[in-house]
Amino acid sequence: MNQLKRKSNPFINFLRRPIRETCQKGLSVLFRKCRTLLLIVLAIPVVVLVRALQPLVLIRFGRLESRRIGHFIENTEIYLSERDGGMHDHRTFDIFYHYLPISNYQVKKMWERTGRLCISPFTAFTQAIDRFNRLLPGGQRHTISPSARDVYGLRAHTKPYLSFTPEEERLGRRELQKLGIFDGAPFVCFHARDSAYLDTTYLNYRWRYQDFRDSSIHNYISAAEELAHRGYFMFRMGTVVKKALHSNNPRIIDYATNARTDFLDIYLSAKCRFFICDTAGISSAPTAFKRPIAWVNYIRLGYIPSGVVKNLLIPKKLWLCKEHRFLTFREILDSDIGRFNKAEEYEQVGIEPVENTPEEIVALAVEMDERLKGKWQTTEEDEELQRRFYALLNPCNLNLKQIVIPRIGAEFLRQNPGFLE
Repeated sequence: MNQLKRKSNPFINFLRRPIRETCQKGLSVLFRKCRTLLLIVLAIPVVVLVRALQPLVLIRFGRLESRRIGHFIENTEIYLSERDGGMHDHRTFDIFYHYLPISNYQVKKMWERTGRLCISPFTAFTQAIDRFNRLLPGGQRHTISPSARDVYGLRAHTKPYLSFTPEEERLGRRELQKLGIFDGAPFVCFHARDSAYLDTTYLNYRWRYQDFRDSSIHNYISAAEELAHRGYFMFRMGTVVKKALHSNNPRIIDYATNARTDFLDIYLSAKCRFFICDTAGISSAPTAFKRPIAWVNYIRLGYIPSGVVKNLLIPKKLWLCKEHRFLTFREILDSDIGRFNKAEEYEQVGIEPVENTPEEIVALAVEMDERLKGKWQTTEEDEELQRRFYALLNPCNLNLKQIVIPRIGAEFLRQNPGFLE
């Protein structure tokens, strides 16, 4: 009965929360809530007008996921690709606002100048309109929430939506020269996810549930050394990182701890030869500029990424503790395990994610380098292993024929053919 009452009285619930938080945290919360309430009162006539205009134009409100760089780039790109693909009613007019704090101001600047998005400069007021709209019956029709999943594979077939101005191109070249990159010398970016960014940005939130996505940067050093030997400069990426990178090789640059800026995060991602990364949000930046990605430590195979034809991937292995063995790809993909989104879910069923070894990462990096140079020699055995993996994806991916799926690293499949059983 109580559940029914809460569900049917959203305004009562809306008022209960500030009262409870004021008692717990003091008057500063009350002042902030009063400001929010005032904005919502001012939003009422706007929402009434929007509803009145519905027969002529459907106005929708939504937020850009600006506080997480992966969603900031990816969700927005998916929305634009869907619009270009005719998947949104042509009568709709969408008004967005930024969801604070801003994760990358260069991305913010680039989205705002595209001319493809209506982004309100009055963030707090537009958010209040959106919140009040959602409280009223029929509010969902006037809401737009860009998807985080490119189920139609549209991004692989669209041109980049983000671009640099001529002045930014000049700035980028100057910054590369300061870092010792002259005359178009090739470079590769690499990144290992950890919890440092979220822990420092959201001090009162516990992010342990995302730990299953983390990986150790030290397992990437051998690959960085090998690629440096092949003539590349190597940039270790990251906004905030837990540990510095230790290497005596002058071609390996710990950009994350020494030289990072919002601008260079995007410029390096856009100009690199390829990008080595796990499931961290920064992977959306090279994807936006159609740069090849060598995915390592990939987890959640049920949400396998789509993108550039030349992408490669090796997954984390999933150790089934009670049976002392690794799960096969079929066991992962034919169950919910391939879509687990919390560390606790793995713990509850007794699964321990195992990171890729330095040797596995080196093999993938070498394969990517040689494929891009046109030197890679494949075998019929490699192609058969690849076909067997793709066959397992059929029940798990929507519109699979349209989606560009990465190849699994050849050496990884050679060493683990049992995963395809």
